[in-house]
Formats: sequence, C-alpha cells, structure tokens
Amino acid sequence: MPKVSIVIPHTDQSFERYYELRWRVLRKPFRRPRGSEYDEYDQVGEHRMLVNEAGDAIGVGRIHFNSPEEAQIRFMAIDPDYQGYGHGVTLIYALESTALEMGAKRVIINCRDNTLGFYQRCGYELKEEANTDKNPKAEHQLVKQLSSSSYIVYRPSWCEALQKTWHQGIPISKAMGIEIYQYTGRTLELRAPLARNINVHHTMFAGSIYTLATLAGWGMVQLHLQELGLSGPIVLAEGSIEYKLPIAESPRAVCNLIDAEGDFGALREGENARLTMSVALYDGDDFAAMFTGRYVVKAPR
Repeated sequence: MPKVSIVIPHTDQSFERYYELRWRVLRKPFRRPRGSEYDEYDQVGEHRMLVNEAGDAIGVGRIHFNSPEEAQIRFMAIDPDYQGYGHGVTLIYALESTALEMGAKRVIINCRDNTLGFYQRCGYELKEEANTDKNPKAEHQLVKQLSSSSYIVYRPSWCEALQKTWHQGIPISKAMGIEIYQYTGRTLELRAPLARNINVHHTMFAGSIYTLATLAGWGMVQLHLQELGLSGPIVLAEGSIEYKLPIAESPRAVCNLIDAEGDFGALREGENARLTMSVALYDGDDFAAMFTGRYVVKAPR
C-alpha cells in the first residue's frame, strides 16, 4: 500500500487540490454546481488533507467549532480509488486530535445511511436519527465524547474489552501498566510506563519489552479476527526479538496489519490459522527493537 501522510493545506496550490477532491467526491455525484463545495466556515475551520507520495490529495476533512466545547466534522471525503485501506480512520484521527488540542470535549458529525456504520465503528453514537424512509438523503446526527487525550479512535469498545481480558487473565500485564494507546483498524499501538518495567541500568527490562511486543502482535490478531467475524484461541508458537537500542524513557510497541504474513482462511475450513506478525518497539520516536512472532489461532472444536 502506498505511503500516505496528513498535511495542513496552506498554499493556493494545496487548497486547489483540497477543494477539487471535496467537489469531486461530495458534490459532483449529486450534480451540485461548482462553488457548492465551499461554505462560510471554511475561513475559520481547521483543514486536514491526506496525500500520497506524489502529493496528490486522496482525502480531505474539516472541523469547525459550534461552541468552545463542541467541534463539528464536515466535508469528510476519501478518493474512491483509495477507499478500503483505513485512510478514513487516519483522517478522522487527525481531525479529532486537532479538536482535542483546541479544547473540544465532543465532536458531532452528520452523515447518511451509507457512512453511518463507519462512524459508529469510530465510536460515534446516534444523537438524532433521521427518517431515511421518507427522505433517503436525510442525515443522521452523531456525537463522540473526547474524554481525554488517550481515547481510542476506532473500535473503542473492542479495545476496552481486550485490555480488560489481558489485565484479568494475564495479571502481569496490569502490573506492567500495559495499555492500548491507539487502534486504527490497520495499526495497533501499546504503551507502558518505564517506572513499572525498569532494570538496574534504569532502562526497560528486556522481559518487559518482549511481553509488550507479544501482546501487541496478539492484540492485532484478535482485533482483526473480530473485524472478519471470526473467533478462536490465540497462542504464540514462536517469537524472536532483535534489540537495537535501550528504552530509557517512553516504551511503545507498534504493530501494522500490512506487515502481517498469513491469513485466516484456514479457520473457515475448520483448521488452525497461522500468522506471522512484526512489532516495532520504540523509545518515544527512536526505533529500539523488532519483534517477530508466529501466532496460531486454534479453530473452534
């Protein structure tokens, strides 16, 4: 999958690409005229744009404030050629993070039936349900509470249940302070405080690093199982880790689904599934270690 990144449009050229995509995805299919892709809040809103390696706009979105505590997302759009890769979640996260930094306590969004499920998976709840039987173009209003900077952007209830399972079934994970920091559907990040995992050298204990990485890989397998509507006990069959740098400040473990090898097809045939997951360990932004784990998902008997 091509590399993409979030940018803030600020030049005439970048805004031209921004509004072109907004019109092409959100206005042109409904035969709306040029100019309808703008509104009065564009001058005071915060804009974010997802671009590919060539700098082309592949996703756009804006937030504006209705009150000091309430932000609203509008004009969310992903280029159809790039849909289905988790870019919508990336854009939502960027917009919500900006709203949170600016003091928002909640975010609202209006959507039609075809995007309702997506926003609900992102943790939004119905505030006002539209009567789409009488008016197919009517929009639902949804709301999401931004209670803290550690909120989960995607599948928050699943992540909460998974963390609870770890803390109850694997007590050491709670003692280590391991928590799910973020899940986007494509990336899972775990964090743990150094103070609970320190060794005599005042760096993170190697066993703690291994445990953090193991759970990151396991967590990604579990969450993706749920995404596919599958289930089965997960075990680590084999694991190895290569340490590059000591972790002396901020331990992080990041697992990307794109790096996984194997699939869950065998489960549908009643056989065990085998997957290899790669987990990168960081000290803040500094790469510190790479863990490779071979996981087995046992088919239900």
